[in-house]
Amino acid sequence: MSRISQCFANLKADGQTALIPYITAGDPEPWVTVPILHALVDAGANILELGIPFSDPMSDGAIIQKACERALKNDVSISQVLDMVAEFRKKDTETPIVLMGYANPIESMGYEAFAKKAQQVGVDGVLTVDMPPEETDEFLPLMTEHGIDTIFLVAPTTTKERMAYIAQHAKGFIYYVSIKGVTGSAVLDMAEVADKLSQLQQCTNLPLGVGFGIRDGKSAAAVSKVADGVVVGSTLVRCIAEHADRPENIAQAVASLLAEMRHAINAQDNALANA
Repeated sequence: MSRISQCFANLKADGQTALIPYITAGDPEPWVTVPILHALVDAGANILELGIPFSDPMSDGAIIQKACERALKNDVSISQVLDMVAEFRKKDTETPIVLMGYANPIESMGYEAFAKKAQQVGVDGVLTVDMPPEETDEFLPLMTEHGIDTIFLVAPTTTKERMAYIAQHAKGFIYYVSIKGVTGSAVLDMAEVADKLSQLQQCTNLPLGVGFGIRDGKSAAAVSKVADGVVVGSTLVRCIAEHADRPENIAQAVASLLAEMRHAINAQDNALANA
């Protein structure tokens, strides 16, 4: 069982929802990334999503686009992102790490070289936004061979037939994009999210994580009612940007924000358990 699967299994046994924060590697300075990751775990993160900087992050809104720009100004490459994972693993061998990004940087490195180094440094999953299952004939077997879960997106517009096809290829968990648009762009329609997750649950036994549009403790708690995992990104990346001129303060600021969400999710989980 992968670290991701084990994490979700342990949380389910305890009646808890996974909290999955996203940050962009190398933003605003490369040396800040690993301390932020450790601070997020201390604040209650169960799985970490680490963004690979890319010049054209098409599914991301302005906040994460600017984070990628800041990281790329620091010449942060995919190899450096993998080195950051290796550095993180020196102190934390338990928390699953998912790399999130786009196909181009991985293709530039080479699928096999990427798979080998990712396994070596302790990557647990990969979510490649612009690589649907149809385009993973070479990539997916290499990930499986090296013990890395391939995570795919499901959108509000995805048909049930398409959900079933995606579920056949996904491992670790399925990421449901809760809004029609880019990251951080809209307010959640919880009735629609609940309906779509219900459809998706008929296609798979994999855990379901929900991201895009989760801004605070209230929205995180609302999602935790219906999902196995709550993914939060733009709000954290905005906090990082606000403290970019004092990078030594970023880890504490982001951890404080995430702790609020962890508290709200825990309260919701406890309420459901006692209902």
